[in-house]
Amino acid sequence: MLEIDALEVSHWISRYLYPFARISGMLMVMPLIGSQMVPMQIRLLLAVAITLVIVPVLPPLPHVDALSLGSLIIILQQLLIGIAIGFVVEIVTQVFVIAGQLIAMQTGLGIATTVDPSQGASVVVISQWLLFLISLIFLSLNGHLVLIEILADSFRTLPVGFTGLSAETFGLIVSWSGWMFAAAVVISIPAMTALLIVNLAFGVMTRAAPQLNIFALGFPVTMIVGLFILWLTMSDMAQSFQGYMEILFEFIKKLTEIS
Repeated sequence: MLEIDALEVSHWISRYLYPFARISGMLMVMPLIGSQMVPMQIRLLLAVAITLVIVPVLPPLPHVDALSLGSLIIILQQLLIGIAIGFVVEIVTQVFVIAGQLIAMQTGLGIATTVDPSQGASVVVISQWLLFLISLIFLSLNGHLVLIEILADSFRTLPVGFTGLSAETFGLIVSWSGWMFAAAVVISIPAMTALLIVNLAFGVMTRAAPQLNIFALGFPVTMIVGLFILWLTMSDMAQSFQGYMEILFEFIKKLTEIS
């Protein structure tokens, strides 16, 4: 007669439940997959699929009763680790959203907004365009596959257990958030500088010949120049995003190693 050992079943459930918590936490907040455009069922199936692939190669997990308080603590810690990884990835995409907003304000396109289906919020058109561009670059460079590989390696550098993210890790995430604004300014500086020169030129011309009413042409000319500069710097933005991806992956590795 087949006998079922309750403890063995509990350990088997825990072996899949703990990695699933970390993986689902990352997929819940990371760009593209974590957006509102992707149904919750798809994210759930993807988390289950990744869990089934990763679990066989993971190091031994702690034997804790799946229905105990200790198991709940481990699940919450793994969920927090996954959310932290996904949040760090989201910060990189927000760099270009902020850069688009800065450029839009200088070009006069700040009033041209659209609803971002991934976030359910209104963003300027330039930000939405840049977000679409970097999303395609991220997928074309297999960034999603590299991210899954780093996530799988995090179970070795930051094993499943009662110890989670340290205070130093949260400090690094806060500093990473500050880097987001600095990087956005660096990306938008070429367009902002060119538009500043255009506005200064209009100011000088208006002061020299006020009867010409130069400012009547200010808005269309500024908008055209801004879009032209944006087109010229598009390749540089793509290269910047590739560099940010490398920095991102190294940063995630550092987070899991120091925790």
